[in-house]
Amino acid sequence: MKLIFKPLIFLGFVALLSLVIAYGRGYRWNYKQKTLTATGILSINSNPNAGKIYINGQLKGVTDTNLTLPPASYQIDIKKDGYTTWTKSIKLQGELVYTVDAQLFPLNPSLSPLTNLGVVKIIAVDQTERIIIFSDNNDLTKDGIYLFEAAKRPLSLLPPLKLLILKKDLPINDLDFTNTEVFFSPDYKEAIFDFNSGQYNNKAYLLSLDNENKNLFDVTLSKETLLAAWEEERNKEIGKVLETFPKEMAKIASDSSHIISFSPDKTKLLYQAKTNLEIPIIIKPPLIAANQTKENRTLRNNSLFIYDKKEDKNYLISSVDFSIEESENLIQWYQDSKHLVFFDDKKLSVVDYDDVNKQTIYSGPFEKPFFIITTDGNIIVSANLNPETNKLPDLYLVGIK
Repeated sequence: MKLIFKPLIFLGFVALLSLVIAYGRGYRWNYKQKTLTATGILSINSNPNAGKIYINGQLKGVTDTNLTLPPASYQIDIKKDGYTTWTKSIKLQGELVYTVDAQLFPLNPSLSPLTNLGVVKIIAVDQTERIIIFSDNNDLTKDGIYLFEAAKRPLSLLPPLKLLILKKDLPINDLDFTNTEVFFSPDYKEAIFDFNSGQYNNKAYLLSLDNENKNLFDVTLSKETLLAAWEEERNKEIGKVLETFPKEMAKIASDSSHIISFSPDKTKLLYQAKTNLEIPIIIKPPLIAANQTKENRTLRNNSLFIYDKKEDKNYLISSVDFSIEESENLIQWYQDSKHLVFFDDKKLSVVDYDDVNKQTIYSGPFEKPFFIITTDGNIIVSANLNPETNKLPDLYLVGIK
């Protein structure tokens, strides 16, 4: 009897283990067909959470959750009162987990003032949270160049606005800040300020971005040499990041494209093609349960693309419609590395990195085509909310998180 009982226990254990494994891989009992059928799993998350999940128009619960569904094509909508709607069509396969991370944006973002200087010119320190502000209101005690550091607001012990130099301390006649060009060092600790105040009155100074500048360093004659050295160093940094990409794509990015920017997590590349060519398939076989949005590996001159090195996917960005010269100032990565934010006909729009789910996130007042994205996911813009009283704009925080 014992000899029979032990094999039965072993077979029962094997059967139970097989059922557990099958369940974990998405198999479910089909009561109609009376068979064990492979299903797929949708892992659906949203930010903010508790968004309503609609599958083919039917409410299926709220985020964050997992749904087990038979293999088929599905329309997924994530909705939350007061927020934009996220939508995507996917084809679910058996035994696979497909992850959905939906970013929802408020329909009515908040607007909060950050400065009250009145600014005549604003320059973002590349894609950082630092902003160069030029103030000129005929006030000798305040007119000058300031650095606004968004990361230091509002609870930082250090003030977000730092004086770099007062206008009266610049030895230039008839100085017009609006004609000033700024070139940043690779580490963003210094910058060359090229003050163009006429054909015979052009001066360039090297200013620190970390401290107030008491002593001026004139680099008018050595500006081009210094800029060339900075460009060489910057290219080395770009090369280091490209080394983490597949070598085939790194070569295309270096030789046949204009690199605009890397995503914050350095896994995606936003670039403009400079020639017509085909990107080879690099990851073979393609990853399962990868992004199902149709990619475009055929590059066309001047077109805008995003390459995702994790999945070896390349997407044409057709939602963005302006020249490459404009794009470097008017298009930025969102802090989650999954979206692009860009100017879109006098408003700010956001689109997923695979060029789907284009949404308007801010259509309020703009004084200048300027914005930066903060690390906490909000946006800083330039606006004048009361032009009858204020002659010049200031910085405002657009709360979209």
